Amino acid sequence: MVADDRRVVISGGGPVGLLCALLLGRRGLPVRIFDENLSPQDDPRAATTHPATLEVLAEAGLVEDMARLGLVAPITQFWDRPSGAKIAEFDHVVLKDDTAFPYVIQCEQFKTSLLLIERLRSLPNVELMLGHTVTGVTQTANDVTVQVKGPEGETSHTGAYLIGADGGRSTVRKQCGIEFAGFTWPERFIVLTTPFDFEASRGYCPRSYFADPEEWCNCFKVSADGPPGLWRTVYPTNPSLSDEELMSDASVQARMQKFFPSSEPYEIIHRNLYVTHQRVAATFRKGRVVLAGDSAHVNNPIGGMGLNGGLQDAANLSEKLSGILLDGRSDRELDLYNLQRRTVATEFVQEQSIENKKRLEAQEPEVRAKNLDELRRIAEDPARARQFLLRASLISAQRKVNAMTLDNVPA
Repeated sequence: MVADDRRVVISGGGPVGLLCALLLGRRGLPVRIFDENLSPQDDPRAATTHPATLEVLAEAGLVEDMARLGLVAPITQFWDRPSGAKIAEFDHVVLKDDTAFPYVIQCEQFKTSLLLIERLRSLPNVELMLGHTVTGVTQTANDVTVQVKGPEGETSHTGAYLIGADGGRSTVRKQCGIEFAGFTWPERFIVLTTPFDFEASRGYCPRSYFADPEEWCNCFKVSADGPPGLWRTVYPTNPSLSDEELMSDASVQARMQKFFPSSEPYEIIHRNLYVTHQRVAATFRKGRVVLAGDSAHVNNPIGGMGLNGGLQDAANLSEKLSGILLDGRSDRELDLYNLQRRTVATEFVQEQSIENKKRLEAQEPEVRAKNLDELRRIAEDPARARQFLLRASLISAQRKVNAMTLDNVPA
């Protein structure tokens, strides 16, 4: 088999596509990766990296640098906003016998992307083509071809397999006619980022959730360009209000003051409003095309499950493609990938992120009291706290995946 017959083409140069390129490239496979942007988008989104994902990234040699550029966060707190009471605190140290990484690393997505790009530059068999957008997909029994729009105009590129890692609006998924089933939340989410130090002034840890019957909040710290770092706060919004009303200085300050009363206005250095979906592709594999990351599944951000699921997709898929292209394994391995990763997306990522949202937004007093009391009891019981964190950190999901074999895949 000549080199071009083993080429893997990747649409999407975010962390998922880049990790695929790195893992495949290190095995010696030729890789050509396309992304419409000229560089990673510099914003504080998608920072949470869970223990199960750190295990994957350790094999790629990324964890030490991510910890250096981000921050290590072993604690997660849950607060009741109306009373101001801390309801529960979970310390990942209870996972010390389950993982080499009993903590979360808060490292912004673009920093992870830059670390991956730095490593890809040393691989001559990997072509990173920024400023190029995949616009079309065709495949035969033997190969797959993409049409690409770039500075040089329209070009065609052929490979053995195509990885669609091009986001929730995936052109690859749409070109393959794969349904993206699920729903869209009626409320949009607003992100407000501030340098105000909530840990020093309020005692909140870098991963804090606030339950409220009217308007919940996530409050997470990222390292940004260095001390003192930035705090990223996320809230739901009223669907009836316009972008202008929600993003105005007055509205932003009112929202911050409701949750975190202060005698001074908050400095807001980043604000973003976005629509949130809960969707999973009907299949992650169609012939020689395989989906990974947001092109395959999207969810609300509570719990930081989305990018983690995508990075785990990348590691799983890269291992299987390497086995097919280098070791002569059956391409039914890709059907196993589909089974494993769709199971995680539906039974863990979707269920967990929806459950997280419902816990924070519950309105009925008796339901709120029951939810918060249960969370408190779980946190106070080390055995139950461990089970809670095994699921929240996606270790349980990885264990279920590892137990699946080709025998579980319908013939």
